[in-house]
Amino acid sequence: MVDRTPPLSPDELRALVANGEIDTVVLAFTDMQGRLQGKRFAAPFFLSDVLDHGTEGCNYLLAVDADMNTVDGYEMSSWDRGYGDFAMHPDLSTLRRLPWHPGTALVMADLAWEDGSPVVAAPRQILRRQLDRLAELGLAAQVGTELEFIVFKDTYEQAWEANYRGLTPANQYNIDYSVLGTGRIEPLLRRIRNEMAGAGLTVESAKGECNLGQHEIAFRYDEALVTCDQHAVYKTGAKEIAAQEGVSLTFMAKFNEREGNSCHIHLSLTDADGRNVMAGDGPGGMSDTMRHFLAGQLAALREFSLLYAPNINSYKRFRPGSFAPTAVAWGRDNRTCALRVVGHGRSMRFENRVPGGDVNPYLAVAGLVAAGLYGIENRLELPEACAGNAYTADYEHVPGTLREAAELWENSAVAKTAFGPEVVAHYRNAARVELDAFDSAVTDWELRRSFERM
Repeated sequence: MVDRTPPLSPDELRALVANGEIDTVVLAFTDMQGRLQGKRFAAPFFLSDVLDHGTEGCNYLLAVDADMNTVDGYEMSSWDRGYGDFAMHPDLSTLRRLPWHPGTALVMADLAWEDGSPVVAAPRQILRRQLDRLAELGLAAQVGTELEFIVFKDTYEQAWEANYRGLTPANQYNIDYSVLGTGRIEPLLRRIRNEMAGAGLTVESAKGECNLGQHEIAFRYDEALVTCDQHAVYKTGAKEIAAQEGVSLTFMAKFNEREGNSCHIHLSLTDADGRNVMAGDGPGGMSDTMRHFLAGQLAALREFSLLYAPNINSYKRFRPGSFAPTAVAWGRDNRTCALRVVGHGRSMRFENRVPGGDVNPYLAVAGLVAAGLYGIENRLELPEACAGNAYTADYEHVPGTLREAAELWENSAVAKTAFGPEVVAHYRNAARVELDAFDSAVTDWELRRSFERM
C-alpha cells in the first residue's frame, strides 16, 4: 500500500535541498479558471529569498480569458492601470513534493497587494473569507470532490493538431464500475494514484465511468481549503502525468454528446470538537443546522450557478436523464436531484451534483458555504424531499446557459452580501468575456448545418 506522504516542513525542505534531493520549488496560485499559475525557482534561491518574503506576479493573471488574452472590464487590472504586480506569499502548510517531476516541490501562494491587503477576487481568498464567516459560528467545513475525466490514446499535441476531432478514447464502450475496463489503463491510473499519494493526497479508489474512456479517481475528504488545494494539484498533475505517458485526458464538462465529466462535491460541517453537526434527531437523522444549511443551498443555487458551472460548455451537461441535474431539488440518496443527502451519524453530509469537471473548486466550495450560511442566518425551512424522478417533477431548473447564470449572479442580493460587490463584478465580467468570445465564434455545428444546405 502507498501511504500518504505528509506535507514538508521548511526544515525538511532545507535538508532535502542540502542533500540534492530537491533542486526546484514551484510557487503557484489558482487563477479564475482553476489553473495553477506561478514560477519555478532554483531551490537554494527559494530558500534564501522567497520562502520568507514571497515573490511577485503580474496582476493580469486574474484578468485574462482562458487563452490568456488581456481583456477589458476588470477594475483590478487593465492597460489604464499599467498591469502592475501583486505579491505571492507562500502558504507553507501546503509545501509538498511532486513525484511526477524529479527533484521538485510545490507550495501554494496567497495573493496580496503592495500594502499587504488581500486580493479579494482571488479564488483562494474568496474561499478563505467564507470559511472565516463559518468559523465565527464555531463551525468548519469538511469537503470531498469527485472529479471525472476522459482519457485518449492521442497526445495533447496530436489532439491539438486534429482540432480535438477523431480522437481515440482509452475504452471503446461503457465501463462504469468495470474492473476489466479500468484494467485496460491501470498503468496510467496506478501512476496517478501513487504519485498523488506521494504529493500528500489520500487516495481512496479508481473506477470506470459511462463515457468512452471515462474514469474517476477519488480522494479522502479533508478540511475545505486543504481539499481545494489538493484538487488543484491533482488536476494539473494528472494532465502532466498523462502527457509523460504519451496520452491525454480532459476534465471539460461535456466533451461530446455522451455523459459529461462531473465534479460532485460532498460537504459536512463539524464543530470545534470535530463532531458532525449535520446529524441530529430531526427527520431523516438531520439536525436543524443541516436543514437550514441545505435550505440555503436550494435558495441560492440558481443565483450561485456561475460558481458551480463557470463556462459556456458547463451548461451542456444539464440534460434530463443524464445524471447531471436539471431540477433545483434535494432528495435522500436520489441522483436525479441537484442536492443529494447521503450518510448517517458522523458521515451525514450532502452532495452538490451541479459542478462539472471544469469547476474551480475554491469558488464552488465558497458558494456552498455562503449559501449554507444564508440558510442558517435566516433559519430557512427545508421543503419536502423529492422521492421520485426530479427530472420530470415540477421544480425550478438549474440555469440552462452561462448567460442566464451570469445575469442571476449579477443581480443576486445574496451574492453581493456574501462576497461583496467587487467579487460579484469581477466574475460577472469573466462570464461576459466568455460570452462575447463565444458569440463571435463560428462553430463546427454551424458549418455542418449551413455550408451546403443553407
